[in-house]
Amino acid sequence: MANAPDNKLTSSSSELDLDRPNLEDYLPSGSMQEPRGKLRLDCGLVDWWTVCRRDLLDISPTLTEAAGAIVDDSFTRCFKSNPPEPWNWNVYLFPLWCLGVVIRYGILFPTRVLVLTLGWIIFLSSFIPVHFLLKGNDKLRKKLERCLVELICSFFVASWTGVVKYHGPRPSRRPKQVFVANHTSMIDFIILEQMTAFAVIMQKHPGWVGLLQSTILESVGCIWFNRTEAKDREIVARKLRDHVQGADNNPLLIFPEGTCVNNHYTVMFKKGAFELGCTVCPIAIKYNKIFVDAFWNSKKQSFTMHLLQLMTSWAVVCDVWYLEPQTLKPGETPIEFAERVRDIISLRAGLKKVPWDGYLKYSRPSPKHREQKQQSFADSVLRRLEEK
Repeated sequence: MANAPDNKLTSSSSELDLDRPNLEDYLPSGSMQEPRGKLRLDCGLVDWWTVCRRDLLDISPTLTEAAGAIVDDSFTRCFKSNPPEPWNWNVYLFPLWCLGVVIRYGILFPTRVLVLTLGWIIFLSSFIPVHFLLKGNDKLRKKLERCLVELICSFFVASWTGVVKYHGPRPSRRPKQVFVANHTSMIDFIILEQMTAFAVIMQKHPGWVGLLQSTILESVGCIWFNRTEAKDREIVARKLRDHVQGADNNPLLIFPEGTCVNNHYTVMFKKGAFELGCTVCPIAIKYNKIFVDAFWNSKKQSFTMHLLQLMTSWAVVCDVWYLEPQTLKPGETPIEFAERVRDIISLRAGLKKVPWDGYLKYSRPSPKHREQKQQSFADSVLRRLEEK
């Protein structure tokens, strides 16, 4: 019985030895041969070889850093769709879920398509005559076009059974002011536009969305840019300064994040809207995911499919807050001003701030960054060997 613990210890040591890497597997065949005679190594050489094995094979700090980056990847989480958890998991709930599918796709969806089609017929039959026949009276034409754009946006919201609650005073047309809002989907613009005809600055899109941008939405003074064109930055900056100076221009709306974020986080605000020398009016938008996730992942889903998802859901529910206007404080930089406004929007909408640039979503990691990590790991191994 006295030998039982020793046997157990020996067995555990054997199991641990099985988990250790075998150095012979990493060496070329024939490099380690059985000596013909008795091989004698002094203690110093044995200690040096043991240290080399331990230092070369000990990559736990690097693995810990890599695992930490994966677990705490706050950047990827900003642009990740979060599908709702399935609730039709038993025999009682599954028939109700099937009934819901029939109602959403068989009743609600055709009705919503009919509503949206009717809205387009009314809009186009009114917009085309107004746009071409009233070119001599710009003031009346712009007023009617503004009302018609608000009307078609209302039809879009109705096609999702949108339940939108607006808080605060409705925006008005004044010179030297710009509105900024967090960005979840292109429907943010539609939800805000149905209440006030904003002139928005937005990425130029292809397809039928781009056709609408270049024809209908330009009538309310919208400004488009191409993210891949470096010259567009100077042109857009000049157009922004000219727009905010006009008293008769529609209120300017900017999404300073520059990309869609999944309504759980806010990424860094671009400073362009905060260096115009005008009043900044924050707008906070928060969607309720109980019926549908309104986040548009443009890298995985076209806007047409996104609209189809919204039109086959139960409803789009959200809150919109028009917050207190902000001005640049003495000694405050545009970047600090942008961060202060982001704090206000994030606090009101219950969003988490992260220190990331949203444009990194469209970029790949630089090879120099990978080489720097590799060189850092190699230096650490060499340094440990020199210390021994």
